[in-house]
Amino acid sequence: MTYYHSKYGVNRKRKKPYWKILAWVIIVIVLFGVAGGYFFYQIIYKPNVWTPDGKDVSIYIPTDSNFEDVKQLLFEKGLIVHRNNFIWWAEKKKYTDLIKSGHFVLKNGMTNNEIVKLLRSGNQVPVKVIFNNVRDIYQLAGKVSKQIEADSSSIVAELTNIEEVNSMNLNPDNISIIFIPDTYEFYWNTSAKGFVTRMYEEYLRFWNTDRTDKAQVLDMTIPQIVTLASIVEKETNKSDEKPLIAGVYLNRLDKGWRLQADPTLIYALNDYNIKRVLNIHKELDSPFNTYKHGGLPPSPICIPSISSIDAVLDNQNEGYLFFCAKDDLSGYHVFARTNTQHNKNARKYQKALDNMRIYK
Repeated sequence: MTYYHSKYGVNRKRKKPYWKILAWVIIVIVLFGVAGGYFFYQIIYKPNVWTPDGKDVSIYIPTDSNFEDVKQLLFEKGLIVHRNNFIWWAEKKKYTDLIKSGHFVLKNGMTNNEIVKLLRSGNQVPVKVIFNNVRDIYQLAGKVSKQIEADSSSIVAELTNIEEVNSMNLNPDNISIIFIPDTYEFYWNTSAKGFVTRMYEEYLRFWNTDRTDKAQVLDMTIPQIVTLASIVEKETNKSDEKPLIAGVYLNRLDKGWRLQADPTLIYALNDYNIKRVLNIHKELDSPFNTYKHGGLPPSPICIPSISSIDAVLDNQNEGYLFFCAKDDLSGYHVFARTNTQHNKNARKYQKALDNMRIYK
């Protein structure tokens, strides 16, 4: 023990209280704990996603992407505020080894924990796939490939795969009938095969007992119904008169007449800018030229809408054998039972075209 001297004599040296030292140690530990907690809070739970105008943002992670691809996708869009924090937490949660492809929706203000949890789970949001006014499988593939991950060439490859087509009891000429224009929900990373399989399932669902019974009453196969519906589709966009037009064509088929449908000729010519079918066009040698060949063309000339298919199945038969576009150019048609009346109607329409200087 040490001593110290004072004017009052020799005294013992005072001990420094240990409880004060312990208190300081505890304070330092607490401060470090608070700082560490705040640090982790900043990384894990503080909002770290920014979206323009605070609106939800869709991101599409392609199949076989790695973490570098995901980072580039997020960073290029400027969605992550503190990038290093996001990277650190993603690595801690092992998201770097669990990349899932698909369509994900990010919300403004999401934390690193929320975004990593979302992306790691693969809980993607379906996309709406819409196609209508489509001519053939090639045009359809082009439209669909802009809405899901599968590219157009892979979709066409599926639709021209003979084994696949035969498994559906169809052929390359009529494979397009499996597509029923509507709005469908798909996962964005659906493959070409997955897309075609789903469309075939929708086709089978569409052709229920009610529709197939109506086809049997008409003594027509599904491909024949769809082929006729494709002609109706191209004749008018007025759904209320489609059953009448279907009735005209069915009457012609019953009588063994040629359909003489302008849309089939335009399809054969592959010139969709034609506004006026001329006699010279009717000389084209093609199985789709219904001015030269009887019966239905060999396959649909487009992918018809549901309204056109149902117009054939629920056709309105008023005994008409002819129709012609109205001379008021409203898009509607005028119907006739005799060739004499039809010629009068046709001359009125031709005169209207002449007045508008539409000669071809």
